Amino acid sequence: MSDTFIPIESYLSYSLAAAHRTVHQSLNSRLKELGIQVEAWRVLEVLSSEEDRTMGELADAVLMNPPTLTKLVDRMVADGLVHRQIAQIDHRRVQLALTNLGRNQVEKLRKFATAQNDELLQKLGPEKLKLLKEVLKSLY
Repeated sequence: MSDTFIPIESYLSYSLAAAHRTVHQSLNSRLKELGIQVEAWRVLEVLSSEEDRTMGELADAVLMNPPTLTKLVDRMVADGLVHRQIAQIDHRRVQLALTNLGRNQVEKLRKFATAQNDELLQKLGPEKLKLLKEVLKSLY
């Protein structure tokens, strides 16, 4: 066992987690005004641009594991935001689509997400924000 002390703040994984927590909590508190979780906003946002995704594809896109996503989608179906439909080409696949209520909700939610993005832009400036996005993308 090593006796070398390394402060947790010096680890990149800690810094990334701390930044994620701060940004996530900020957005979550904004979205709570409309009774929506950040994860549900991600689902709505992704489906607003591509409705022909399977649950597996959607899970990857919204950064959730499939069982957790299934529970969230069940709640979203019950709330009338999305509905499940059988895929046209492969009838074994189930796809998700936004309802009219879901489309209206995503427009409202987008304002909150955009406001947060604008605040981050103000805080970091356009060059640092662009660099940060590029660096983060290189990690996944």
